[in-house]
Amino acid sequence: MIHHLRAAGTSLVLDASGSGTPVIVHWGADLGELPAADLAALAAASVPPVGPSSLDVPLRLSLLPALAEGWSGRPALGGFRTGTGTLDPALALVAVHEGGDNTLVIELADADASVTVSTELELTVQGVLRLRHTLTNSGAGTLELAGLDAILPVPDRAAELLDFTGLWSHERRPQRSILGQGVWSRESRHGRPGHDDSYLTVAGTPGFGFRRGEVWAVHLAHSGDKVVWAERSALGHAALGAGELLAPGELSLAAGASYTSPWTVAVYSDAGLDGLSARLHPWIRSWSTITGPRPVLLNTWEAVYFDHDLPTLSRLVDAAAQVGVERFVLDDGWFSGRTDDQRALGDWFVDADKWPEGLHPLIERVHAAGLDFGLWVEPEMVNPDSDLARVHPDWLLGSASAPTWRGQRVLDLANPDAFAWLLERLTALLAEYPIAYLKWDHNRDLLGGSVHRQTAALYRLIDAVRAAQPGLEIESCASGGGRIDLGILERVDRVWTSDTNDPLERQQIQRYTSVLVPPEYLGGHLGAATAHTTGRTSALGFRLATALFGSAGIEWDITQASAVELDQIAAWIAIYKEHRALLHSGNVVHADGSDPAIELHGVVATDGSAAVFAQVALAAPRTALPAPIRFPGLDPARRYRVRPLLVGPVPRTVQTVPPAWLAADAGELVLTGAVLAEVGLPAPLLTPEQAALFTLDAV
Repeated sequence: MIHHLRAAGTSLVLDASGSGTPVIVHWGADLGELPAADLAALAAASVPPVGPSSLDVPLRLSLLPALAEGWSGRPALGGFRTGTGTLDPALALVAVHEGGDNTLVIELADADASVTVSTELELTVQGVLRLRHTLTNSGAGTLELAGLDAILPVPDRAAELLDFTGLWSHERRPQRSILGQGVWSRESRHGRPGHDDSYLTVAGTPGFGFRRGEVWAVHLAHSGDKVVWAERSALGHAALGAGELLAPGELSLAAGASYTSPWTVAVYSDAGLDGLSARLHPWIRSWSTITGPRPVLLNTWEAVYFDHDLPTLSRLVDAAAQVGVERFVLDDGWFSGRTDDQRALGDWFVDADKWPEGLHPLIERVHAAGLDFGLWVEPEMVNPDSDLARVHPDWLLGSASAPTWRGQRVLDLANPDAFAWLLERLTALLAEYPIAYLKWDHNRDLLGGSVHRQTAALYRLIDAVRAAQPGLEIESCASGGGRIDLGILERVDRVWTSDTNDPLERQQIQRYTSVLVPPEYLGGHLGAATAHTTGRTSALGFRLATALFGSAGIEWDITQASAVELDQIAAWIAIYKEHRALLHSGNVVHADGSDPAIELHGVVATDGSAAVFAQVALAAPRTALPAPIRFPGLDPARRYRVRPLLVGPVPRTVQTVPPAWLAADAGELVLTGAVLAEVGLPAPLLTPEQAALFTLDAV
């Protein structure tokens, strides 16, 4: 039987008419409504010829391509049985079950290899494809599983690759290459995705951009080690693949036991990277844990670091309330013996010397100011110089001789006693104090132990904490953006996009992180003028404009800010509150500019009624007069009033006379969406590291 799944401009055609593993005939642009006869003709016509010096049957790339089928590329399934040899099953089709919500469940088995595989396929109403496999050991002996991956075909025109790399405080750096013959493989062995995470692997037509080109993308919804790859075989097929990266011997399946792979999330777009976001963001929002507006928060880390005392923090609370902050987050330094980052991690008791009455006086001050209270924790880590590590060295993950990282070791969450102790400590804190929010940090790679078991235990721990404290919000932080994936996103309400608050770095980090993750998840803070991570000094207006587009906050000792600065911060927060419903629900869009020094991005309401855009000068432009600002994503038939939006000081320019449209009529203009997108408006001549904001409202 031929199955055709359709949604949101995407089609997937699966040929399950044979006796072996089904084949994806097409994944890409919508093919329209096709009768059964046409689907059968399409499937039959897709069977390739038999070439010289090759298999005597046509080679088709199945859902689980294997050597037994003639596929000499990277296999989807690997493993072995002791005494029997490598697992290379010849899977036979048992059944295909259709769900009423665009889902298929495909049952496969190989009696000789004593394995069964169940594959789940879903094409969501937003056009997002999800795929995972469950393998069951139906034999008598133990099966050592090496990998169970999702592999999806892409057409030959998907000849250019985009994925990401990076490092601490410089995450999400894009890199492009040509998909030649062979494998481009990205493996994460950090015990978390890492700052150099491939994140989203995109294959597309050459020259694809944010608004142009066909693209096919995959992401593994998993917070541990993983492998994601693109492959073009000399045999003629091209594919994208993803799966959990299992260490040798890490996953042993006893008789009757099963393993379910993480979901591979795959998306097609005929409108570039923005087209991916247009499918991914609504889908993520359909199951998001977020239930209300993203509050403006103040985090104490870069404000006071470890210098905690009630008078200092009370002054910070008062200043936060004055400018309109809604949440106060106490960062590292609150627990027993924690005077620097080399000791006491793991001793999750409130420090009696700093806080003789516990955190109650501070929280009462926070609540009296009209804010709710959040707390920093790092449950997965422990300092060797801690009571916990001294009493329970058996709870530490990996070899005792392994080097520390930032003075830290890892707590083995798969150890039932360690898990129970952590759960008790966290829930005890949440029971004693009215904590609305946990900033959950993870400041080192694992480098030892079973990442598979650690990741599964982490998920159980977060789920248990949330179950014990309904309504609790959690932020995923991994020394910044080292653990941002759709596995963790199911369990948290915010991610810390990067440890850097430098707006110049943040522009690119936020630009590419938001291709996958909606902006309401992406924590972005107003930092001090001179960035803690880079030493670069930035203008207040640039910092404010950058932090506006996301889940906004402050990480700066604003008790040291001037009265003028405090007024500008208060005005910025008021603007954020006015526009956050749009910023956190609309379509994220980016212009494809000709000059990399000038970028334009924005958020357009899903009904086309309004938009907020930022023109950003990252560096000096190539020309004296930059190209006009062309606003993408608007309704071409509607008329929009365009107005400048001032956050902070007026952005610095080098123009003697501003563009005529900004000089006349108080900087207001009404034009159609088609004109604004195709012709655009002359741009103000911003100096480097400046941003100009604009609102567009349908009239």
